Amino acid sequence: MTLHSLPQRATSAAPTPAHAPLAQFGFVWFVPVMGWIGLTMAWFQSSPAVSGIPMTAQLASLIAVVLFGLVLLTNAVRAWRHPQALMADLRHPVRMAFTASGAIALVLMATLGTLWRGDFATFWRQAAQQGYTRMVKIAQIAKTGLVPFATTYAVFGTRRAYDFIHQVIAEENLNVKMCFALPGLTTGYGPSHQATEDLAMMRGVPGLTIVDPCDALDIEQAVPQIAAHQGPVYMRLLRGNVPLVLDEYNYTFELGKAKRLVDGSDVLIISSGFMTMRALEVAKALKSDNIGAAVLHCPTIKPLDEATILAEVGSKHRLVVVAENHSVVGGLGEAVSSALMQNAIHPARFRLAGLPDAFLDAGALPTLHDRYGISREALASRIKGWLS
Repeated sequence: MTLHSLPQRATSAAPTPAHAPLAQFGFVWFVPVMGWIGLTMAWFQSSPAVSGIPMTAQLASLIAVVLFGLVLLTNAVRAWRHPQALMADLRHPVRMAFTASGAIALVLMATLGTLWRGDFATFWRQAAQQGYTRMVKIAQIAKTGLVPFATTYAVFGTRRAYDFIHQVIAEENLNVKMCFALPGLTTGYGPSHQATEDLAMMRGVPGLTIVDPCDALDIEQAVPQIAAHQGPVYMRLLRGNVPLVLDEYNYTFELGKAKRLVDGSDVLIISSGFMTMRALEVAKALKSDNIGAAVLHCPTIKPLDEATILAEVGSKHRLVVVAENHSVVGGLGEAVSSALMQNAIHPARFRLAGLPDAFLDAGALPTLHDRYGISREALASRIKGWLS
């Protein structure tokens, strides 16, 4: 068989640009995108913003973005590959009307974006106001004659709801008990969760009683007493497996009273909260070095038991150290120093063993306690240095 007699394979002619699928795409495909964006906006408007952006609106927004992007990209490729098809659309009496759908879809996408931004702003604004709303509700409960106990993280309760604590609860002397957890450096989550200035803030509220218990015994005995106390109370609350320490020292909690747990002639450690546990551990460690350390536990920060503090400081001429799980600004240390100065009581030396006036690091608590000088080893070392 000669070459010229071979049967010719039937081949379909390549589609002309005018009949290629891409050439037929067109601006009309922006119309369903416009419809979907409108449906998404309706979801936004019909869902309450207090719960944040609803899941249906989130999903619909994602689909709208994908659809708009695909249609826009496809039309851009079409204009590049088949410019004659684009020009044909512009000359067509019907298809020409759909050229505006791309611009309209773009405007709708921008409007959807403003809804997202506005809804996020509302979400965060209302999140910040949640503490305020809860405090107002608690105040309303107190006005009925009940004794409400409120609890949250100390950093959230004191910072975000401070104005309502000050104006709604304290000014009206409402019988509200605020037991806020994780005070000071009891969490490693960084400054956003470390209430290192809560005592300074709450000490400035007139008529507010402040309690900083040491252990499980302190908390157990403090709760019924603050419940019986008429007026607002702020108690720092330990969380988790709270240890039992003070039962070894024949101790009982009394609201408004400081109590000496051990005596010593070289240094007096005045402490509150879990720093009393540390002070007792330090006293035992210093005893092995022939250093006598007394520990005065002050679970009530306000009103401060000035009489007991003045008596203990004035009884022996020795170093006085105030150990606290709080910034050295505005806490127990400054309250004690003010009482001493106003009453002309001058110890041999006076030092503050609290947290620095700084935004603290995040990390493991043992590491952070060592870094900021409130661990047993760090505190013992600091006291030895002050005695030398």
